[in-house]
Amino acid sequence: MFKTEHGKNLLIENDLKGFPTSRFLINRQSMTYDESIDYLYNSVPMFQNVGSAAYKEGLQTSIILDNHFGNPHTKFKTIHIGGTNGKGSCSHTIAAILQSAGYKVGLFTSPHLIDFRERIRINGEMISEEFISDFIENEKEFFAPLHPSFFELTTAMAFTYFAENNIDIAVIEVGLGGRLDCTNIITPILSVITNISFDHIQQLGDTLSKIAEEKAGIIKPNIPVVIGESTPDTHSVFENTALKNSSPIYWAEKSCEIQSHSVEAGIGISYKTRKWGTIHSELGGEYQVLNTNTILTSVDLLIKSGLNISQKNILEGLKHVCSITGFAGRWQVINNTPLTICDTGHNKAGLEYIVKQIHNQKYNRLHIVFGMVNDKDIKSVLSIMPQNAIYYFCQAGVKRAMPSDDLQKIASKYNLKGNNYPNVSQAYCSAIENAETDDFIFIGGSSFIVADLLAFLTLSNK
Repeated sequence: MFKTEHGKNLLIENDLKGFPTSRFLINRQSMTYDESIDYLYNSVPMFQNVGSAAYKEGLQTSIILDNHFGNPHTKFKTIHIGGTNGKGSCSHTIAAILQSAGYKVGLFTSPHLIDFRERIRINGEMISEEFISDFIENEKEFFAPLHPSFFELTTAMAFTYFAENNIDIAVIEVGLGGRLDCTNIITPILSVITNISFDHIQQLGDTLSKIAEEKAGIIKPNIPVVIGESTPDTHSVFENTALKNSSPIYWAEKSCEIQSHSVEAGIGISYKTRKWGTIHSELGGEYQVLNTNTILTSVDLLIKSGLNISQKNILEGLKHVCSITGFAGRWQVINNTPLTICDTGHNKAGLEYIVKQIHNQKYNRLHIVFGMVNDKDIKSVLSIMPQNAIYYFCQAGVKRAMPSDDLQKIASKYNLKGNNYPNVSQAYCSAIENAETDDFIFIGGSSFIVADLLAFLTLSNK
């Protein structure tokens, strides 16, 4: 028990069920939730806002933070999920299946769309505002000399929150890369790498094999790993890394678990599977087929590891993943008349699947509300976008957003035509105004575009 400077706050160390660093604040002037969020956004580097300037290589700070909080990640089982695309879908769906099986499940993902608290959930419920405020208030003096990044603090917060709430298992999504990601201090019961494609090349490398080496860093000694998709450039990297670590490796694309599937806009996808019969997922989009194959391969291994998961739990988790976990922004239906869909796909590999899905839609005219951030491979993305669309170029409310007029100019070189707008809401409203009932509207290009859209719709519905 001790007093902080000026005796304003009193921290009491209490041994709580084997978690020695649990802290309770008795305060006279505690930090508000808004102040704590402001601290996270503005006092430490945040990748979501500033990009590569916030990237901190190495695990030293993460280890210091973890030790300070009593190594909370050792208090529960974990599943570690990395890859370029599909991490969010796989993380949320596996969490939904585990939750349906009766486990108390922590879920740590990034980025958030509307509310910071989306990143940290237990059984679908977001972390409390009070916990965040107390965490920052209690520890900000300790943080000051460390200069931790936003993600380092957020990871420490998530692990501490999960431990203090005595969860059974946590699904942990890699933030960036894998080998040097702050989440990589965990030793999971299963590692999952969804796929590898070009993204964050400034930090991870400019070839698929280099990126794969970073992603493969989450493969731990003697821990099984599932590979969702591989290429000739990445297959040997994963195979060699698994061999060096004596880690059993499973190739989801070779499992042939999914025998056939059918996509229905606004409804989801039905799968005929080899082991689990007919399964319906509410997550639409052709890219979800690969994700689902990865999920089913992973769940099969979790069952073999001793987790009690039934066919009913799998069916329930896939069918209601959004309501169970709060998942949003993946081929999400906004309106039915005209059909309006948003998706957070933000790189060439992800958008290739989205463009294919758009081509499969039936519509009279195609409207695309589109924006990107300036550190992506914008030209590669624009080169694959449909030319038969009316574009509404816009920019999200983050510093990394490419100005909409600049995006419009570059897009015109790829025969993509349309007007530019200062924000997402104006672009979306213009698309809605111009569209007929049998048209199709797509909103995307960046997670931040979708985030601004969903925030606008939330405010509009209040």
